[in-house]
Amino acid sequence: MVVTTHNNSLPVRGATAASRVDRPRRTRPGAAAHRNDAKIAWLLVLPAILGFGVFFAYPTIRGIYLSFTEFHVLSAPKWIGLANFIELIADGVFWKSLLVTIYFVVLSVVLGMLVSLLTAVILHRLAASTTVRGLMILPFLISGVVTALTWSLMLDPSLGILNVLITKIFGHPVLFLGSGGWAVPTLAAINVWKSMGYNAVLIFAGLQTIPATIYEAGRIDGASEVQMFRRLTIPLLRPILVMVVILTVISSFQIFDIVAVTTQGGPENASNVLQMYIYNKAFRQFDFGYAATMSLALFVLLIAITFTQLRMARAGESDTN
Repeated sequence: MVVTTHNNSLPVRGATAASRVDRPRRTRPGAAAHRNDAKIAWLLVLPAILGFGVFFAYPTIRGIYLSFTEFHVLSAPKWIGLANFIELIADGVFWKSLLVTIYFVVLSVVLGMLVSLLTAVILHRLAASTTVRGLMILPFLISGVVTALTWSLMLDPSLGILNVLITKIFGHPVLFLGSGGWAVPTLAAINVWKSMGYNAVLIFAGLQTIPATIYEAGRIDGASEVQMFRRLTIPLLRPILVMVVILTVISSFQIFDIVAVTTQGGPENASNVLQMYIYNKAFRQFDFGYAATMSLALFVLLIAITFTQLRMARAGESDTN
């Protein structure tokens, strides 16, 4: 009986081993679906990748190459090495345009932050209507060209409504866009008016994240509204304020449309910001190689500002964290 049982068990074990060998390998149920999802995902992302390559990556690489060449559109680019950069260092108009741009940026940031912060606080305390909050962002949605044309008409020394009122009060108009001393502050004010609503909405969103219990504790301790604003609101808004400042700096360095429509860099280059100077070199003097060099310098400057933003954002974590 023992021998028979042992002999009968051998074929069973062999059959089991053979069935294990011949059994087809099973795939995971979600593997095929995962591969199909990956194909669909790449198909959906492909237009964005193509757009990035055609409209950003290629122009950037091409611009960097042209900055080392002498290029006047009708002739092929001629490699000249660092000659454009040497010319850039000795170009007094470039450095003056950079100083004008920095002046414009400082005015836009300081005035813009004050107005946006004040507007956001008023919206947070007084305006509960979403319609009022929506109207605040309308100037940001208006085209820069339309904004510049509208303000040019309003500031016209002869027919502008603002100068008509100023003439009635002071007896003479003010050359807001035609005076060297008034041109850049006026352009900065127009830029602030256009971007104020967007910045105010960002700050308003930050105000809504501050717990109300913090202000209640401050009132219990006897703090006034001004003290709570200085010691509670501003520190807690630090990350939002840093982000708004950096966004304002970058957008102000890239200002062009408002200047091109209103002053075109005048009078006597008083408002000749860097973007306007680059445009004149490229599309009026057709010196695209040198214009590409200045664009590369501005690109490097904006990259430095971006890294500054990252460092300030890490150092400026909210006190609620």
